[in-house]
Amino acid sequence: MKIPYVNLKKQWKEERLNLLKIIDRVLLNDNWVNGKEINKFEDNIKKICKTKYCIALNSGTDALTLGMHALGVKKNDEVITTSNSFVASTASIVHLGAIPVFVDVLDNQCIDHGKIEGAITKKTKAIMIVHLGGRIPEIDKILKISKKYKIPIIEDAAQSIGSMHKGKPSGSFGEVSCFSAHPLKNLNAIGDAGYVCTNNKKIYQKIHRLRNHGQLDRNIVESFGYVSRMDTIQAAILNYRLKNLKTIVKQRQINAKIYQKHLNQEHIYLIKDPKHIYNTYHTFVIQVKKRDELKKYLERYGVQTSIHYPVPIHLLSASKKSNIKCFNLNKTTSQSKKILTLPINQFLKEKEIIYICNLINKFYEK
Repeated sequence: MKIPYVNLKKQWKEERLNLLKIIDRVLLNDNWVNGKEINKFEDNIKKICKTKYCIALNSGTDALTLGMHALGVKKNDEVITTSNSFVASTASIVHLGAIPVFVDVLDNQCIDHGKIEGAITKKTKAIMIVHLGGRIPEIDKILKISKKYKIPIIEDAAQSIGSMHKGKPSGSFGEVSCFSAHPLKNLNAIGDAGYVCTNNKKIYQKIHRLRNHGQLDRNIVESFGYVSRMDTIQAAILNYRLKNLKTIVKQRQINAKIYQKHLNQEHIYLIKDPKHIYNTYHTFVIQVKKRDELKKYLERYGVQTSIHYPVPIHLLSASKKSNIKCFNLNKTTSQSKKILTLPINQFLKEKEIIYICNLINKFYEK
């Protein structure tokens, strides 16, 4: 049995006829950039995230970069965040000349809210919260810290469209909330794409200008911007795929429950979310001993896995060349040696998940 980690081929086969019609319709229209589909997509996302504004962009990375730029993050400012994220979280801070300040995480891989206050200084400009794998941290406690010190929150919500905390959606907590629609995401484009949500009109207007060279119109530029806009064709595809987002999330949640039922938790640590966390399962991560041996074992039996992420950002060679600050990151480092991401995509069959569980259980029984 061969089980891929993701199955984009299957998604394309199921959607091919409809997507080809959409692509044809967009390409027959002269407006390939900033078309009506962009506005439609932004309206759709505003409803999901329950925010006043959304700006469609070309990637989750640019969402983070422009979001912090609009907040006023600049050279030598400090941004508190975590090191067990995709590299874009930190890269966006570094590219603005700011300093990433890493604090440790909890057992569930989310930021340890109890460590944030100890990292705050006069230079702290923002707190970047990563909703890793589709799980929102204890955001209400973090919001209290934000309010106390008057430090804005940036949601790195790249992996969490549709996730909720106590009934409130991902994207509705931060001064700026940044999403990715990379092909591997639950809501995925056929290339790079991203978007920003905010309730702040000034931030919205600034990012809206910045994404398109800083232009107010074709001939008026008050400040130089970037080319960070989303292509019309990506927006059209995302609008189509948004119709299936709830179904995709439900199936991933079902798949997670199958894992939780059949994996022997004597040998495997599974994160148990409290009832107020609505996890959309962009990833399904277990923590185990002999992780690398297990990964190779599963590969021999046709099961493709991944690791999110094998090397914490503070240990990357790029970090040695950059100005970063680290507090005690023992848990972050320890988890990086134990975490393994199992297939969770919506195309998996129950028998395939049980097959994976049986393999893992047998590995540790031996």
